[in-house]
Amino acid sequence: MEITHNPALLWFVGGYGLIMVIMGIYFSRKISNSEDFILAGKGLGTFVLTGTLLATWTGSGSISGGETSMAFTYGIIPALLMMVPTLVGIGILYLIAPKIRQFGKYTVSGILEEKYGSTARMIASIIIILAFVGIVSYQMTGIGFILNLTTGISVETGTIIGAVLIIFLASIGGLRSVAPTDALSAFFAIAALFITLPTIFAIAGGWDEITANVPASHLTATGGLSNIQLLGFLLPSLFLLLGDQNMYQRLASSSGDKSSKKAQIGWLVGMLLISPSISFIAFASSSLFPDIDPGMALMATTVVMPTAIGGILLAAATAFIVTTGNSYLLSAATNVTYDIVGKHIKKDATDQQLLKMTKFFIIILGVFAYILISYFPTVLSVQMYAYTVYGAGLTPALLAVFFWKRVNMAGGISSMIAGVVTTLVWEIALAKPFDLNSVVVALPVAVIVLIVVTLATSKK
Repeated sequence: MEITHNPALLWFVGGYGLIMVIMGIYFSRKISNSEDFILAGKGLGTFVLTGTLLATWTGSGSISGGETSMAFTYGIIPALLMMVPTLVGIGILYLIAPKIRQFGKYTVSGILEEKYGSTARMIASIIIILAFVGIVSYQMTGIGFILNLTTGISVETGTIIGAVLIIFLASIGGLRSVAPTDALSAFFAIAALFITLPTIFAIAGGWDEITANVPASHLTATGGLSNIQLLGFLLPSLFLLLGDQNMYQRLASSSGDKSSKKAQIGWLVGMLLISPSISFIAFASSSLFPDIDPGMALMATTVVMPTAIGGILLAAATAFIVTTGNSYLLSAATNVTYDIVGKHIKKDATDQQLLKMTKFFIIILGVFAYILISYFPTVLSVQMYAYTVYGAGLTPALLAVFFWKRVNMAGGISSMIAGVVTTLVWEIALAKPFDLNSVVVALPVAVIVLIVVTLATSKK
């Protein structure tokens, strides 16, 4: 089946986009200082916190990469397995959330500085910016896919429009405006997925018809991947989540530990609903549209469903993508402002100057994100790169702060450098040998260096 553009779907996307802009402007008026902008005044309740955790984690990484691309390219079981690292990560964060709140830092780099010193803060900031700009870049491409489906304009032109929208919404209100729009987007998207799933299965002819039209390998446990290749797709999301500055900032923004714990339980339940739904919809799409870009699998189903249902799903996908882009762009700009400029260049900056700098760097990093996407062939490839830069470069050293009292400055800094350098060499210089994602090499290197260097430099 070929994709036919349906401009009527654009009304749903545009209408929901307008709602997000109006909400963003409304909540931006409540910002009086940098804490309001970055941590929403530490006043997020259970409902909003649950929604913003869900929406931030389920962006274009799931809508165009992650579960969607895995279901289309390798089959339903590998796609469903993509949910497991998320559930494990949420469980671990549940245990350490009170410690995160106790640190009271704007950034993960600030937490690392407490244990490893100012050099660690600078290195961590660079790693976060490298990873988060990559994550923002494929959110922009996700909007490009949506506009291509609805209007027929090129994905490249649609990506430019997506970049402008994401940058604008991130810069006007920070987390104070992003969190409420996240919450609305998350619960709207769950409803949209539950309407779409039975509809697309009926259109595709049911389970037997779908499985008859996909390669036999797509019904196996690994989808034709070797076990280590499959592991290379599963580990990046786990280690990004365990150290994700976005999630740490949201947990630190809660109104209290009680709200934080309830929200994390809601987050876990929400992922149990969202992730399998995306996987099965994309799997049905692989039967209907075998020749499209894997990143368009979920969104392509909107053109064969009744316009109202397709429009609702596409609006929900847009909401997830935009809110995730906003969040990661805001978080990366926070690092530039507080960990680099405010720490080393303009140490006497006032609160209002820091606020203005954060907004300025949102624009600069947004432009870099748009440029970066041209260097990767698919959404899934840039997703794996970004997740691994972060997961191998930061997470081992960060988790050691909470779980290993003996870890020292030399071990932490060495681990961060080893993780990110190994990732960049494997992905870029060596062009991913054996078709293995860099995490299967970079993560063990980072952990081994952390342990060995700490033990070698610790006093007995």
